[in-house]
Amino acid sequence: MRWNLRAADEGAVGGLAGGDFAEKTQLSPTIARLLVTRGITSVEAAQRFLNPSLDHLHSPYKMSGMTAAVERVRAAIERREKILVYGDYDVDGTSAIVILMTAIGLCGGQADFHVPHRIRDGYGMKDDVIERAAAENVRLIISVDTGIRAFAAAETARRVGVDLIVTDHHLPHISEGVPQALVVLNPNQPGCEYPCKDLCGAGVAFKLAQALMEKGLPKDRELVPLIMSFLKMVAIATIADAVPLVDENRVFAKLGLQGLRSPVNPGLKALLEVAKFDGSRLLDSTDVAFRLAPRLNAAGRMDVARDVIELFTVKDMVRAREIAERLDRLNSDRQAEEARIIEEIYLRLEQTPELREAFCVVVDGENWHRGVIGIAATRVVERYCRPALVISREGDESHGSGRSISAFHLLEALESCESLFTRFGGHAHAVGFALPSDRIPELRSKLDSFARARLTLADFEPRLNVDAEIDLTEIRPDLFQALKRLEPFGLGNPEPVFMARNARVLLPPRVLKEKHIKLKLVPSVTNGGKFVPGIAAMGWRMADRFQQEQLLAGDLVDIAFTLDHNDHPDFGGLELCLRDVVKSPVTNAAGVSAGGESAAAGSL
Repeated sequence: MRWNLRAADEGAVGGLAGGDFAEKTQLSPTIARLLVTRGITSVEAAQRFLNPSLDHLHSPYKMSGMTAAVERVRAAIERREKILVYGDYDVDGTSAIVILMTAIGLCGGQADFHVPHRIRDGYGMKDDVIERAAAENVRLIISVDTGIRAFAAAETARRVGVDLIVTDHHLPHISEGVPQALVVLNPNQPGCEYPCKDLCGAGVAFKLAQALMEKGLPKDRELVPLIMSFLKMVAIATIADAVPLVDENRVFAKLGLQGLRSPVNPGLKALLEVAKFDGSRLLDSTDVAFRLAPRLNAAGRMDVARDVIELFTVKDMVRAREIAERLDRLNSDRQAEEARIIEEIYLRLEQTPELREAFCVVVDGENWHRGVIGIAATRVVERYCRPALVISREGDESHGSGRSISAFHLLEALESCESLFTRFGGHAHAVGFALPSDRIPELRSKLDSFARARLTLADFEPRLNVDAEIDLTEIRPDLFQALKRLEPFGLGNPEPVFMARNARVLLPPRVLKEKHIKLKLVPSVTNGGKFVPGIAAMGWRMADRFQQEQLLAGDLVDIAFTLDHNDHPDFGGLELCLRDVVKSPVTNAAGVSAGGESAAAGSL
């Protein structure tokens, strides 16, 4: 693995090395450096980043089409028209449905919803759903987290006399633009000057909800408490959809996570209960991404996403617990199915070098569960560091999901051979699609050629961005507490990774559960010979790696790590979460490198 030590542009902050920026912001030099590496180079920007508030939300009317959208929804409410909210089956889509339906209800209207079944309906808006809604006298359909490429659906809506408002965040078609709907709300559409381009689908739906509530709430309802309440759902969707946690998304995530400590909604309470949260600590983005979101996603992946909407709209706590427990069971089923398919994919790739060594990996299987192929694609990217498409063959028709590396725009790759697909869409690094099964070999060939023209072998080298080099003696509770101010972490604001050279292994590595490693480390050179207590270091899923390294007590290592806290009452405290480790270069008796730069600074 290659470690890339981020460089802070000291000139941009008027002398970071001298502590000027740190002094002005009243932050430690380490925290000041972390802000600079994130592009935050002024006191005002630092305060905005560290203290996000409702004042930092953008006006929803900065989004193109918002005025027209609000006027049409308010007219529907006043005329008591039937409104249908048309969503998607993942966390983002189901959260967006709940957000918009709730806002319409608070403003005096009533909306029904449609969420597709992943297997029976597939992704995207369907003509028959729109036609059926029109037959039931629906006069306004609002899409959430879908619709930006629904050209046929928009035409159908116009033909049957239904007004369509599209709210979406996916990228528009590169040449055809946006559908001919009544209104399109999407910060990524051409000509839209909305400042935050990285909203998830629920984020766009929330901006419409915010605009509606600013004008249409009853006089006895206060806007600010309602906005804070909505941000709990927006935060879950924002983190689950892995959009960059910057700008407005950071406000959503930070304030929403704070609100999740004291949930009011029965569904949220039940979800937190099955995920084993008791309110004793503030949830972080990792908790949402790996404990809450998978349970919500399990409904759409394995069964019916309608359960999620019912979970968050039901008033009865007993019923909410029943649904939450069902989602918990579905998540266990999803984990088992995921493990089976991923094992089959890994075996196929190891046995077929031409598949594994393609510049864009395309692997297909018979009737792989569509609900987990996106996760499987992510695992392939993580293991092989190459863009990957995983396809489920279902007779003559196949469905696929793709994930990519930072150097490769996957949606553009699909657009280069769009004639092969019956439908496709997504982002630079995540896509979904369907195509006839007999076209898979041609897709594999064309994507590999497209990727080979744009990537080199160097793009496949695993890289670890390191924010700063520090000494183990600097790892203290005050540093850990300062790092908490930078949360929530995620795409666009990654958890800080540090490196330390020449750390001495105090005790031999201990294997835990046959796959993890626990170490105790100390600085190789101490100040004045003073005693320095060892600090625990965990290497999650690193047992095989450490057996290869054969580390012994007294060895010196260069380590890359994040800082964590073990809350165990008996042996808790600060600990390092190892991201990578390598034996230090040859050292002299004083523990000082005799070979110059550590191997950790280069290619490992």
